[in-house]
Amino acid sequence: MTSADTAETGPVPPPPGGVLWSLAGDVRALLMLPAALTLQVAHPAVGAGVDEHSVFRTDPWGRGERSLRSLQLWVYGGEAAAEEGRRLRAMHRTIQGTDTRGRRYHALTPANYAWVHATGFPVYRHAARHLVRPLTEAQERALYREWLQVGRVLGIHDRDMPPTIEEFWPYYHGMLADEIERTAVVEDLVATDRPVPPPDRGPAAVRLLLRALWPVLLPPLARFRRFVTVGLMPPEARAAIGLAWSDAEERRLRRFCAVVRHVVPVLPERLRYLPLARRARAEWRAGPGAGRVRQRRAGSVRSG
Repeated sequence: MTSADTAETGPVPPPPGGVLWSLAGDVRALLMLPAALTLQVAHPAVGAGVDEHSVFRTDPWGRGERSLRSLQLWVYGGEAAAEEGRRLRAMHRTIQGTDTRGRRYHALTPANYAWVHATGFPVYRHAARHLVRPLTEAQERALYREWLQVGRVLGIHDRDMPPTIEEFWPYYHGMLADEIERTAVVEDLVATDRPVPPPDRGPAAVRLLLRALWPVLLPPLARFRRFVTVGLMPPEARAAIGLAWSDAEERRLRRFCAVVRHVVPVLPERLRYLPLARRARAEWRAGPGAGRVRQRRAGSVRSG
């Protein structure tokens, strides 16, 4: 436990107004997440667990929605964050098998579970340079401290994550050199020719329209997904996995991100922030006492 945690509530999310608070609920985070997810499953054990136990191929939209909701709870959920962390650990208790190197794995093995969480920090740091602005040294340190706090919410022990940013980088580069590979799940996540079902959420008329147009919409969407996944991944991680990226693609990425950087800050609040983050920001501005409302709402979002 740290001073930010209490015996009564367990680990709590990072404080409002921090670096992660600003990044995680911004709609630009939706562009960052595919790179983090792909880097996670480049670990042989994590990739094998997702390959054998996840529904990401048959229900990609539902899987993505649940992952996003979970991540938002870690940061903005108040007391519901710890509950979500316990739920995730319980869900992963039965996930085990053999990875591509013939090694037995379990999802909750500390090294595997910590890697899944660790990937978020370098991806947020790198993608923020393109989509928001480069973080200062002080902001990078704050982001890492806050990411460690989220790790505690998820049940990751302090001993299983590098305690300082200086110790994180040797750990990270060592993982890239010794563990990371182009797994089958990585191949699926960066492919542009895989069958993907159309979204099955929303009004019936919209679902019918998407189903009719899906053969036309899917190819450009798949190319865009690959573009942001590979482009917003840190270059050293991209190289470790073996994902090709050209100078021309880098120029395209910079032009695209320049547009995003200029457009998103002038959007109205309801379009700039994801729902749970938007409500948490409003209640934070409302002052003391609003936290209990946020916690109740977070719980209703998670169960919805």
